[in-house]
Amino acid sequence: MSIRLMAELDLQGKIAVMREDLNVPVKDGKITSDKRIRASLPSVKMALDKGAGVIVLSHLGRPTEGAFDAAASLAPVAERLSELLGMPVPLVPLEDLFEGKVRVQPGQCVLGENVRFMKGEKKNDEGLARKLAGLGDVYVMDAFATAHRAQASTEGALRFAPVACAGPLMAAELEATSRIMDNPTRPLLAIIGGSKVSTKLMVLDHLSKRVDKLIVGGGIANTFLKAAGYEVGKSLCEDDLLPEAKRIMDEAAARGAAIALPVDVVVAPALSPDAPATLRKVPNVQPDEMILDIGPETAARYAEDIAASGTIVWNGPVGAFEIDKFGEGTRAVALAVAASPAYTVTGGGDSIAALEKYQCIDKISYVSTAGGAFLEVLEGKLLPAVAALQDRADS
Repeated sequence: MSIRLMAELDLQGKIAVMREDLNVPVKDGKITSDKRIRASLPSVKMALDKGAGVIVLSHLGRPTEGAFDAAASLAPVAERLSELLGMPVPLVPLEDLFEGKVRVQPGQCVLGENVRFMKGEKKNDEGLARKLAGLGDVYVMDAFATAHRAQASTEGALRFAPVACAGPLMAAELEATSRIMDNPTRPLLAIIGGSKVSTKLMVLDHLSKRVDKLIVGGGIANTFLKAAGYEVGKSLCEDDLLPEAKRIMDEAAARGAAIALPVDVVVAPALSPDAPATLRKVPNVQPDEMILDIGPETAARYAEDIAASGTIVWNGPVGAFEIDKFGEGTRAVALAVAASPAYTVTGGGDSIAALEKYQCIDKISYVSTAGGAFLEVLEGKLLPAVAALQDRADS
């Protein structure tokens, strides 16, 4: 993949416009998690250390486009960014930047107000994209989590900027996903869990054609189990997608790949901490029972598959791990992935939460926080921002 990298550019005396993902949770004007701000710090510091003046751009929440909304203002973010950088980072209206009322000097950093306050951001308006691109000498796309959206600040501005490049965060995500999708060390194992096949059908379809083994978990596994001829009681299951699940299994088998299904499961009459948990072989699930976790025999088999793999991508838990009695399967998978010598990539909020719960997140080769963009890469899609960076690589 040929794209320009900010790390390789001479930024001395230049203005770098950096599209970061600072969409942090805010309650009553207070940030409840500053993870995304902290993640952006090395990128911003790199640009400052290279002698650039920095204009940081981001969205926050879902305000009505074209109108100011105090609840979606980046003011708390500017305050926290100032604290973390140890320097003033004033929040400035984008109109003032467009009109030249605010001048950024090398070594200074400002934060532009929420890009979604600007009419045309979400529709990728060319006029707005040109204005954003014209704010500096270099436009840095560093928000991989928004790279799947063709918007003015994420895709359009890249096409009109004097120089367009990927920031360190963006570059790290692209390297990690490339190692999974383009040049994996074999065997390649994908673990895809979660509640519904419908939300990850394209991921499952694409990966089943590329991996050496695919493990499905959670509610997704229930649909595959039923497609394979097993009864799943009153478990979460998408009957309308049984033909799709059957097709994916048949096509994987035809190319010599395997889709691993549970052989034993933990069931209960309801998803509740108070519900009694029972271990059953898959053929013995009763009509009034819900499958809520994999059993120990399945967990042991999956651990063997994980240990034998050269590259592992994990997205989604294999059970209702939020309740401890239904979390042993996800715990076993998390610990096995963490212990693996393979190149391991995890994405998705629930997978990250599981790794944090079982205190092994620091053992993963790369943890993607990109959400929807990460899933679209697993679907085999070329993200709009990545396409724009590729198109601008030689210009």
